[in-house]
Amino acid sequence: MSRTNPRVVVSERQSVLANDPASRLKRVRVLARLLDDSIGIPGTPWKIGFDPIVGLIPGIGDLIGAVLSGYIILEAARAEVPAYTLARMLVNVGIDTVLGAIPAVGDVFDAVWKSNTMNVALLERHLSGDRAAIAREKRGAIAAIVLAVIVLILIIAVGLALGIYAARLLWGLSTR
Repeated sequence: MSRTNPRVVVSERQSVLANDPASRLKRVRVLARLLDDSIGIPGTPWKIGFDPIVGLIPGIGDLIGAVLSGYIILEAARAEVPAYTLARMLVNVGIDTVLGAIPAVGDVFDAVWKSNTMNVALLERHLSGDRAAIAREKRGAIAAIVLAVIVLILIIAVGLALGIYAARLLWGLSTR
């Protein structure tokens, strides 16, 4: 029986909240589509989702998108996806969150980088049991993690350098 309508009988198979792999996959596909490809841009074949739109909110927009993307990773963990696949999913969301936080350019990047769609594809590949694809994915995940660490170090270094430059410039202007 349904909680809201006792006359409606909903079987476990039809439940949206069922724990079987098909229901889990359906939920993450719907969420990925909403976040990445739900709104068509008139006159073009391109689509954007709510992730780049929410990313326009200063300060917390990209954080909200990362939390919503985290649900897909949580469902993948519940599906017992290997750790390297989860790491790759985290890298996809991390890239989306960090680069999406850059004003103006980040909003365009958010619309192009479909991290949720990529993560659903990784989950589907795991659930399909394609061993060759999983082996390639493992090598790719290691490379992606290394690349992500390098990019994050570069972002921090450039931020520090710009901060030091701005501080020196302001110090020079204030001591004249």
